[in-house]
Amino acid sequence: MRVLILSVTAGFGHHATAKAIGDMLTSKGAEVHTLDVYAYISNLVKETIDKGYLFSSKHMQTLYRLVYQLAENGGSGYFNAAPSIINIINALGASKFAKVLSGYAPDVIICTHVFAAQMVDELKKRKKLADIKTVGIVTDYTLHPFWEDVPRVQYVVTASELLTYRCVQRGLPAERILPFGIPVHPKFNQHLSREDAAAQLDIDPSRPTILLMGGSMGHADHVKTLEKLTVIGLPLQLLVVCGNNKKLLLRVEQFAARYEGCCTVKPYGFVHNVEVMMSASDCIVSKPGGLTVSEALAKNLPMLLVDPIPGHEERNVDFLVNNGMAALITKYFPIDEAVYELFHNPVRLKSVREMMKAIAHPDATERLADFVLQWKEN
Repeated sequence: MRVLILSVTAGFGHHATAKAIGDMLTSKGAEVHTLDVYAYISNLVKETIDKGYLFSSKHMQTLYRLVYQLAENGGSGYFNAAPSIINIINALGASKFAKVLSGYAPDVIICTHVFAAQMVDELKKRKKLADIKTVGIVTDYTLHPFWEDVPRVQYVVTASELLTYRCVQRGLPAERILPFGIPVHPKFNQHLSREDAAAQLDIDPSRPTILLMGGSMGHADHVKTLEKLTVIGLPLQLLVVCGNNKKLLLRVEQFAARYEGCCTVKPYGFVHNVEVMMSASDCIVSKPGGLTVSEALAKNLPMLLVDPIPGHEERNVDFLVNNGMAALITKYFPIDEAVYELFHNPVRLKSVREMMKAIAHPDATERLADFVLQWKEN
């Protein structure tokens, strides 16, 4: 079976999801190719979408939130030009991209971004994709705007069955919804004992351990967080991941070098062993990106959420906090209080883990792969 996975460069999660499902399908014998839709239409469009997303979500949060809310609630026709621009780009680039697809001759197309799904829907409308099966994957704990507007994409994978009611309210027919969970790399579904994980990281498995992450670009202010965590009186081990942010890594290293106290601070840049760090930790402090959340759920790791991007990450917070799986760090509930309360309340820590276990879908990647591959048999 030939599977084509279509993504869009706008944050790291969409590509990571594409890689997770691609690797799983490959391991099961499928021929898999992954494409960035707009890289084949226009590099200018690709770069504009990527940089525009990063800039607006970080520096224009009030406007970004307003645009997202209007799009989510059907008010986009008056205030939000983004859907019309994307539709225009897709309409202009459809014929060009159809030729690209013909070279791959896929049996199934999987979209990990709604813009890619909109392109597929446009090609389906033009009858350019014949009988090719199509699946979309929503990479957050909500239904992003415009997923209800791609009726020719046959199935839509969502993060949880608890979201089905909301999705149907938004206009997505229940028979098209696959509540498999967000696909994550299979390594997050493999058991690794705390002791073995700690040995790999050269840390003490008996000490309370916190993993600090700030997204793939390392936008978090880890030094400010460390200043608060290292004065609460707990002998914490702090695993601090700075991603690709070299300036932040240097600042964390400088903090670790001058710090004298009961905590241990271990700085890291971009890492490839997050699953090991999660297995060794008691909780994670992170932005609530859909992929990171799903990885933490798979590892049954309680979450303290910080600095959500307006729109989709705020919806992730709503889902996680309202279902008892996380706490949100705010001005009035700062990180030091949150950590102190969590480690001094074993009942709360236990209940969080139990709720996460009940709702998590660590097998999401394999379930989706098996669902796709069953078409080969029909």
